[in-house]
Amino acid sequence: MVEVDVKINAGDLYDYLLTHTYNSPSGLLGSCFGALLVVIALMKSQWLLLAAGIVVLLYLPWTLFLRSRKQALNPAFQKLLHYTLDEEGMTVSQDGVEQKQAWENMVKAISTTRSIIVYTSKVNATILPKRELGDRKAAVIEVISTHMKPAKVKIKE
Repeated sequence: MVEVDVKINAGDLYDYLLTHTYNSPSGLLGSCFGALLVVIALMKSQWLLLAAGIVVLLYLPWTLFLRSRKQALNPAFQKLLHYTLDEEGMTVSQDGVEQKQAWENMVKAISTTRSIIVYTSKVNATILPKRELGDRKAAVIEVISTHMKPAKVKIKE
């Protein structure tokens, strides 16, 4: 069993939103479309097309940045979240309210340079910032890797 207290900030939310969005078909399609506009614009010297391509490429990261700042103001992110990872699953508690998720119901676990992200559904996830895990990072990764199917775990240290 591993217990950790984490505080999620806007940067952690931005990291999650970027990872989640650019690993989805719509995020990849939007990026490819924007890049294609830029390439065509440069080949044909179409400056209006170049501007449109740049706007398409920058729109998503900018809106995700703004959304992460807004979400960080949510009272749930202003306080510490207490996570307990044990044989049965992951439990999060805050202000006396507790929610448990069984390992078999977890969708996947990934890592970014900033966080370990455990998806509890296709669109919801638990964000564990590496800076908050400290010396318990290896233990957290071990518990996740031990209890989730290997095909669902894509965590790099």
